[in-house]
Amino acid sequence: MNHSYYLKSNKEQNHIQLKIGAATFALNLMVLVVSLWSGYYFFIFLSISVTGSIIAPFFDIPALKKNGKLIYYSSLFVAEKEQKGIIKIHGGSLFDYVFVIDKTLSGKQRTNFILQKYLEGLLNLIDVCEKDGNTVVKIKGTTHILNERTANKIGFNSIKTDIIQKIILIYNYVNVLISNSIAKRKISFPKMNTIKTFESTIVELIKRREFIEGLNDKLKNTKR
Repeated sequence: MNHSYYLKSNKEQNHIQLKIGAATFALNLMVLVVSLWSGYYFFIFLSISVTGSIIAPFFDIPALKKNGKLIYYSSLFVAEKEQKGIIKIHGGSLFDYVFVIDKTLSGKQRTNFILQKYLEGLLNLIDVCEKDGNTVVKIKGTTHILNERTANKIGFNSIKTDIIQKIILIYNYVNVLISNSIAKRKISFPKMNTIKTFESTIVELIKRREFIEGLNDKLKNTKR
């Protein structure tokens, strides 16, 4: 897996996290001083909330991967361990975008690259489940990258996004904004109504494997 963070030594990874933590602490300390001086304490609570949302993936994702609760099927596609017959899938986080996406790519190239990594990860997940004989398991995920038309073609159906997921997305709006802007290579405010939850089964995805492989190869061979 071509993920520059995981190619680093444990010492280098710890150093990165230490720098992120120190920078966040310094920023919040400055905001705290301004809040105390101005009397507007709302600023410090807002700052802690926003910076916490932004830096959380840089600590949570590596920790969850290490303890086996998150599995990478490509550098921008992860899945949680199966629970009650459901595997929850996730596209790359802000953490992954920072360490995986080539900074020289254009916005269109980045979007194609991200989608290709989604499809690559999905194919790897299908292969693992098929090998394990676990083909009736449900696959469920929420994304703002994959549109409904493409999702339907590869075997997913749109379902209602639950209220808890919506709350999480609203809380992480700034995080999603930064991720979206990296993906588009420009400031790009995500529209909450474009975020959808999709569901399928491995059996259904196997039926669409040829189409998924074709689309994956097409995106992989797109000139960068």
